[in-house]
Amino acid sequence: MEVIPLKYGTMFKRAFGQPDVFCQFANDILGINIKIDKVHTEYEYPKPIGFVRSKYDLFAEDVEQRIIVEIQQVKADDFFDRFLYYHLISLVEQVGGYQEYEFERTVYTIVVLTSTPRDGSVNFSCAVSDMNPIDEFGETVSVYPHRLVFLCPRQVNDKTPKKVQKWLNFIEDSLDGEMDETNYQESLLQKIMRIIHKQSIDPTLLSEIKDEAAWNKAKKRFVAEGKKDGIREGMAKGREEGIEKGMEEGVLMMAKNMKGAKVAIETIMEVTGLSIEQIESL
Repeated sequence: MEVIPLKYGTMFKRAFGQPDVFCQFANDILGINIKIDKVHTEYEYPKPIGFVRSKYDLFAEDVEQRIIVEIQQVKADDFFDRFLYYHLISLVEQVGGYQEYEFERTVYTIVVLTSTPRDGSVNFSCAVSDMNPIDEFGETVSVYPHRLVFLCPRQVNDKTPKKVQKWLNFIEDSLDGEMDETNYQESLLQKIMRIIHKQSIDPTLLSEIKDEAAWNKAKKRFVAEGKKDGIREGMAKGREEGIEKGMEEGVLMMAKNMKGAKVAIETIMEVTGLSIEQIESL
C-alpha cells in the first residue's frame, strides 16, 4: 500500500488526532487509561506562558482524572531542550495563581522523533524522564507522576517494550511511503492505514503535505550549504555587522517563503533570527 509517511506533521496529526487512536497510543506508551472526547491540534494555552507561545501538535485532557497528554512529532535537532520547555509550560500554567503551589493535573508529554541526529547521539528507542527524586539509598521517592517520553521509531531493538515496539514499528514502516497491510491486523492500525493511504488523501491535504516536504528539503539544503560555506558563522557575524554580503536578502527571502507556507512564526524566528516585527512586515 502506498502511504503518506508519518514523518509529515500534517499526516501525523491527522492519524493520531483520532480520539480512539490517541487513547490507545497513550495507554500503550504510558500505561494509563484516559477518556477524552476531542484531541486538539496546534493547541495553545489561552494566555502565553513566558516569552514564547508554545503550540502542541496534539493535546487532550481527561477532565475527570485530571490528566493532560501531549504528543509531539518532530524532526528538529533541538528536541531535548524544546520539549522539556513545552512539558514545563504545561506544569507552570497550572500554578499561575498566587495562593498555593499545586499541580492539579498530571502532565504526560510524548515526543516522537521520526528522524535522529546523524552523529549517533540518539541510540535509544524509548527514553523516559521524570522528576522523582532519588534518595541516598538509591530508592525513588514517588511524588511527581509527570513524565516526558522520547520515542525513536528508527532505533527499535530487542529491549524496546513490546507495546511500544508495536507503534514504533508501524511508524517506521510508513517512512519509506510503502506498507504491507497484511502485517497489521489490529483494527486501530488498520484505521490509521486507511487514513494515510495515499489514494484516500484529498487534494487540499496533499498540497499541505507537499508544501511541508518542500520546506524540509529547502531547510536541509540550507543547513548543508551553511556547513559547507560557513554561512552560520556569516549569519552570526552579519547580525552584528548589519548582515553583510547579501545574507540579509537571503534570510528575508527564506522567511518570506516560510511565512507563505504557513510555518509558525516562532519557528521562522528560530531559524532566521529575525524579530516578529520583521517577519510580520514581509
